[in-house]
Amino acid sequence: MKRTRAQESRAAIERLYITMRHLFNRGSYKPMGVSGEGLVQALMVLSPEIYGSLSDQEKVELDGLLYVMERLPKGIEECRYIRLISREGYETSHLTPLVPPKRKRNCYRLDEEIMYVEMTRGRSDIYDILTHLTFLYIESRKIARNSTDPKGRISPNWKMLENFVNKEKAGEELDAECASAYLSHIIGRTFEETLVAVRKFAKSSNSNSLFSIVYHLGKLAMEETSLGMDREISFSATLRERIGHHVYGELWANRIKATLLEKGLIQRPIHIISANLHSVLNTIYSHQLLGSGSFEAIEEVATSISIGAKNNPGKKIQDYAEKHGFIDLPDESGTNIGVQIIDTAHLEKDTLLPGVKLPSEPSKRPVFVVMDYAFGEQAYECFDELLKPYSEGKKKYPLNVVSTSIMGKAGILHGGKGDLMVPDSHVFEGTADNYPFRNELKKADFEGYGLGVYSGSMITVLGTSLQNRDILTYFMESSWKAVGLEMEGAHYQKAIQSASKIRGSIKSNVKVLYAYYASDNPLETGSTLASGALGMDGVKPTYLITYKILEKLFQ
Repeated sequence: MKRTRAQESRAAIERLYITMRHLFNRGSYKPMGVSGEGLVQALMVLSPEIYGSLSDQEKVELDGLLYVMERLPKGIEECRYIRLISREGYETSHLTPLVPPKRKRNCYRLDEEIMYVEMTRGRSDIYDILTHLTFLYIESRKIARNSTDPKGRISPNWKMLENFVNKEKAGEELDAECASAYLSHIIGRTFEETLVAVRKFAKSSNSNSLFSIVYHLGKLAMEETSLGMDREISFSATLRERIGHHVYGELWANRIKATLLEKGLIQRPIHIISANLHSVLNTIYSHQLLGSGSFEAIEEVATSISIGAKNNPGKKIQDYAEKHGFIDLPDESGTNIGVQIIDTAHLEKDTLLPGVKLPSEPSKRPVFVVMDYAFGEQAYECFDELLKPYSEGKKKYPLNVVSTSIMGKAGILHGGKGDLMVPDSHVFEGTADNYPFRNELKKADFEGYGLGVYSGSMITVLGTSLQNRDILTYFMESSWKAVGLEMEGAHYQKAIQSASKIRGSIKSNVKVLYAYYASDNPLETGSTLASGALGMDGVKPTYLITYKILEKLFQ
């Protein structure tokens, strides 16, 4: 019986997942050797949408390459050895941390050949970076092939590229068009495509030039083939020992709970919101300070802050918030999840939003714990630790958690960027795990605002870079009736259900609210994550979800 492309793709994801776990447990592997070949073959079979022309034998994928380079430390393409580590004290060394802007983590370049990358977000983070690195190695092999003839002789195009890279390194001015003409042959692209990509890479704050990246990827691949100088990825013993033990999640959660206890808030009604670190703050305090009532008025304030308009109220709102119950807890644990606490007892108005009345008695007023977005399995680690009672000595302090709300970014399967998804269940890809739940938010809550709204199941995936059109079409058109894909939903729900239904850490009738806005449509050419960020188009959906969560909590 012939397997469908969707079945082959799902089997490839499973192979990737199992192989990565095996290599991680082993401690090291050579990505272009026998060990790494399993990952390469599985990724080639899967051919994820985000990596575009990965399976093409000659064309180097340019948008996918930029997407990856903005999430890896600058200069990683120059390093023969990459070591994934835990937080092991390098932050106190003289080494300057490299922090990729699109995936904040500390990275350390020890010398010309070695890069250390700190992994504190759990397994999902490790799978994510290994997938990106495998993509880079596949592309490096193409570059090496395109730069030599059948007898292994170096092409003139490669020699010219090397010349241009040396000039660039020396600070000499380059003729970008001339250099792009030579580069286009090495990456199997037209001159026009190459020039567009060169300009995109030049605008990136985290990436070296496309000339430099292609040269160093190709150079290492050639040295591996001709000189036997193998590249290697390894995992520190401390990382392998700590993974899965909630080390960073526990540190993170205990700091939040210690602050709640210290401020006398741990017994108050607590609403936990996983969102970004600006929308809840700006929504609540723009109503308090500026009297912004309707959603449209708050959206206007948020837009002016986001574009950095002259005399925008961002600084005023921040200053006012700090005097009226706002506590900022930047991350110190290594999770890279910042937290804000908002004590509504200090608010001057008796309404949270228009029509949302607060209790007159300060001791009954709610407390909001707002946490930044988690990453994959990290969502379970952090939520599981946060929902446990806080222990101080022999005394335990259970949290009075009334609600848990999740606002997330997700890939949408119907509609486009900026549209909304309201789930009724989370299905964990590659497992039999599925989590139906009663969502306090409904599709009707978001209708009439000019955005597409879709309701159904959400697929929690192992990695956003491990999806292709065939799998996504299957989930969308089959009886799973999926409306989107993301990486955290099932992990959050697993923690909420175990805490409320089994362990009794929080109330069994805790309110649950989920809504997602579309950061991309992986089924639409040119609309995958590699096509770029939402930008200003993200303001409306982000603030609409925030506004509706705050409204719904007190209905």
